[in-house]
Amino acid sequence: MTVMVPSVRPTAPLRDRLVAIVALALSLAATRCPLRWQIAAVRLLVGRLPHARLARLDALYTAVLAVMPAWWPGRIACMEISLATVLATALTGHRAQWVLGARFLPDGAHAWAKVPEGAVGRDIGDAVDRPWMPVLAVP
Repeated sequence: MTVMVPSVRPTAPLRDRLVAIVALALSLAATRCPLRWQIAAVRLLVGRLPHARLARLDALYTAVLAVMPAWWPGRIACMEISLATVLATALTGHRAQWVLGARFLPDGAHAWAKVPEGAVGRDIGDAVDRPWMPVLAVP
């Protein structure tokens, strides 16, 4: 199991970090529920909100990375981070898609957040050689 804790913490404005703290707490609580409940909650929360801009989504993604606690005993990886980013975007009155994807050779699963302009958290590591294929996009 790989835990995505950056070696150098990114910085973010205080307002974004406060929203990210709430969103990360909701994300970590939601991971205790079945995936179908998480999907239903995201669909209910984002509803008909307008799409966020890519720059705003990237700022909230950075804020989530900035507030990740190093002391957390459980898993905080791509699924929790991307869900927190989507929730933070919804808490600021905008919408982003939560995308779950997979790839072969080597087999793997990944999650990221996406808006029509682009995505954050998708192309990390060796994703250039073996791109991730979206399997489910919520909402």
